[in-house]
Order: sequence, then structure tokens, then C-alpha cells
Amino acid sequence: MTQDELKALVGQAALDYVVPGEIVGVGTGSTVNKFIEALATMKDRIPGAVSSSVASTARLQALGIPVLDSNAVDQLSVYIDGADEIDSNGYMVKGGGAALTREKIVAAQSRRFVCIADESKLVNVLGAFALPVEVIPMATRRVQRQFAAMGGLATVRLKDGQPLVTDNGQHILDVTGLKISDPLAFESEVNQWPGVLTVGVFAHQKAAICLLGTAQGVKTLQF
Repeated sequence: MTQDELKALVGQAALDYVVPGEIVGVGTGSTVNKFIEALATMKDRIPGAVSSSVASTARLQALGIPVLDSNAVDQLSVYIDGADEIDSNGYMVKGGGAALTREKIVAAQSRRFVCIADESKLVNVLGAFALPVEVIPMATRRVQRQFAAMGGLATVRLKDGQPLVTDNGQHILDVTGLKISDPLAFESEVNQWPGVLTVGVFAHQKAAICLLGTAQGVKTLQF
């Protein structure tokens, strides 16, 4: 089974966690795109969605799914999103699609986070995937030095030869060389660094369930 087919499989399986009559939180990325396509088959049974990115908003609206402002919604029953890495506790690294800040906001607004991913994303220790960190540009050099003191190498993510600009108007640092053995403590520490908007470790907003696409079908992990 191809990776694309695995993504479609978990995207379809995630429909079981959408509560009819309630607004659903929708993440960002190639796996979530498959979920959005599946969600369109039941769009008449939900009032709409809260989206974590401009790209997902456009995709939802193109399929006729209303997108609501997060400030107009008190709480979401479920948030469905992918991950770049997930461990056996449901802690994740996210932000490969540069939407980590809005993803974390929607995750915090939701009662339950359902992660959809293929089996290659399940790891023993977070850190092999370059850790995305959204930063205010004037803090870039200092945040790079702080990661260097941890043994990490932080590089500015580029697009067309220039620093990528997020939906929030900020930049992304991708950090390699880290082993994140205590995700909760790591997230708490880095979030306090001046100039860091969001670190891509999702430990305080971890997954409750992971639908993992495997060659044998969808495997459900509960945390």
C-alpha cells in the first residue's frame, strides 16, 4: 500500500470521531487533506469547521464546508490533525507545514485530539524530524544560540531563497540534533524563551488517539 493510500485510509477512519451536529477542528497537511475530502461526504451533518491554516480553510470552503472563526466557538469536541512524529505517550512533533501555532491554538480549544498518521511517524524518542519553531524574526539569532547551547542546530526555513513567512507573519526555525526525552519539560522551557511564538512539540496538547495507517489497515492507539 502506498503512503498516499495509507493517508486516505486514516483520513476516512477519522470520520468515526466527528460528532454529528458539532463543529470539528481541522488541521493542516497532506494527511489532513485526505480527511477533508472524506469530511465533505458528511458536510450536511456538521455546522462547519475551525481551521488551523489558510490552506486548509481554502480546501474546506472549496468543498462546501463552512469555516468558522475560532473566537466564535467556545469549545470543539474533536480536533483532527497529522503529526511529523508521535511517540508511545501521544506526544508529537508538528509544524512541517508551518502551521504549528494555529494548530496548537485549535488543539487547546478541543476536548480531544485525534492524530492521523502513517506508521513511519511512530517513534521511540522525538527529535529525528527537524523540530519546527515559529519565531519573531528579530529574535532569530538569539534563539539559534539557545538551541546551540542544547546541542541543536537551528536553521531558518526558506522558500524561494527567502525566509518562509507563516500565516502569522513570522519565520520558522528547523532544529536538528536534539533528542527530546522529556517533551513536557522541553515544551515548557522553550515556550518561555523571548521571541518564540510556538515550539512544535505538542506535549501539553498531546493526542488522545492516534489512527495509524499500516499495511495491515488502521491501527488505533489510545493514550
